[in-house]
Amino acid sequence: MMLDIFLLVILLICVITDLKSRKIYNKVIYPALLVSFIYHLITSGLEGLSHSFIGFLIGLGLLLIPYLMGGMGAGDVKLLALIGAMKGGAFVFQSFIYIALLGALLAVGIIIFRSGVFKSIAYYVTSLKSGVILRGGISRGSLAATYPYGVAIASGAVLCMVMQGWRFL
Repeated sequence: MMLDIFLLVILLICVITDLKSRKIYNKVIYPALLVSFIYHLITSGLEGLSHSFIGFLIGLGLLLIPYLMGGMGAGDVKLLALIGAMKGGAFVFQSFIYIALLGALLAVGIIIFRSGVFKSIAYYVTSLKSGVILRGGISRGSLAATYPYGVAIASGAVLCMVMQGWRFL
């Protein structure tokens, strides 16, 4: 329970900094990672530490290829690795599924609303009603729009906690 609250605080801090400055700071991730390893070592011994380290590696591995391909920042990778270190490999893998789904929804929403695609679709539908066909589409710039993926990571982890029965009150 204590580790869950600590994770929620870390996630909140990372979401705020990711939204404000588009960064997830090492000065938040590294101390939390150290606390996580120490906590698991103290509470469960070497078995707990190895469980935490395996979760760290799984979290790191899940986003390493997208990072190497330029699809996301290093802070996002380290945040998912931290979630794995805190909650273990099974949790981080389940979270990753929620993260991918929420991230996709967030990306579609940003593409539609940030780049005027929603307005283009509305004009297109209106033109069809009046019998005129307007050519248009999604611009290249709208598909290259970036967004703070830390929001999706935090949301997916929290959703996974809720789906596993964690209560906030």
